[in-house]
Amino acid sequence: MEKLNIGVLGATGVVGQNYIRLLVNHPWFQVTDVAASPRSAGKKYKVAVKEKWQMPIPIPDSVKDLVVRDVQDFDSMQSDLSFVFSAMDLPEKKDTRRVEFLYAEKGIPVISNSSANRWTEDVPMFIPEINNRHSEVIPIQRKNHGIKGEGFVAVKPNCSVQSYMTPLFALEEKGFEIESLIITTLQAVSGAGYPGVPSLDMVDNIVPYIKSEEKKSEKEPLKILGKVGDKGIENYNGIKISATCTRVAVVDGHTASVNVKFKNAVPTREEILTIWQEFKAMPQELNLPFAPKQPIIYLDLDDRPQPRKDRDNDKGMAVTVGRLRKDNVFDWKFVALSHNTVRGAAGGSILTAEMLKSKGYID
Repeated sequence: MEKLNIGVLGATGVVGQNYIRLLVNHPWFQVTDVAASPRSAGKKYKVAVKEKWQMPIPIPDSVKDLVVRDVQDFDSMQSDLSFVFSAMDLPEKKDTRRVEFLYAEKGIPVISNSSANRWTEDVPMFIPEINNRHSEVIPIQRKNHGIKGEGFVAVKPNCSVQSYMTPLFALEEKGFEIESLIITTLQAVSGAGYPGVPSLDMVDNIVPYIKSEEKKSEKEPLKILGKVGDKGIENYNGIKISATCTRVAVVDGHTASVNVKFKNAVPTREEILTIWQEFKAMPQELNLPFAPKQPIIYLDLDDRPQPRKDRDNDKGMAVTVGRLRKDNVFDWKFVALSHNTVRGAAGGSILTAEMLKSKGYID
């Protein structure tokens, strides 16, 4: 099939670089437009990014000579862009929200990694294995914002949320309703971007606070599990979540320790493991390019999962789970891991774009 021309907003940052790295040789999409701040505009990408390039591969030949566009310069934007990935992080969240919707109003779908529009009521926040039906809010969004063309804004959730939401959803889907969760995350330093957390803060240390992270961990799952209403997404209110989020001296891979209390029926260990092993969803059924074959991988080993050994499972797109055991206070507890800069960031957005294309929202 002919590849779609796409853009990356915030292309010189670490998340933007990850988009470019992961999209090399993508069977559906090719990066033909890169945009960033005014200080990078007018430069070739390889010049604009220079020593900031943090990826484990050289700058791809297909992108290195593209001229960087000012992210707010719409006049020089290619006319044949099918959609853009947004890795923008403007100084003010309201400015990021505004610019993303300006692209949508110009008929360009935006798949965003930014948190700026996560709590915009009519913006879907996707984990494709969980809530692909939230795409039904897109026509409502277009009406609410006066978007006359094919544009829209969709986002992905916080990177740490994706390390445990799919295993929990798989249980809910089978009728084992969850009453409450206690979640403790051990989050990699790459989640803070580049240059990130100073080394003197991280070496021989754990930082028991990440700004706004606990609020995201406690609230975003409720939108993901919500339903489409007349005005937008109506949040689910059936689970209480208490989160503690810490930064640990790991490069990539967010780990979560999860304690679960069920409302009524409590599954057996064998039932839980069978549900996780058999779990498949739309991305797997359609065999989307970035979909993990096995979305939830359980390792029956006492000391796994571990970030260094397990974060890259199935292209870095799988959630790896271990240490399922009875809880003396709640019902069950387990440890889960996902790759925060792949599944939790650019890779998750790429899978979302594949899903939306398959549903006819991107052409």
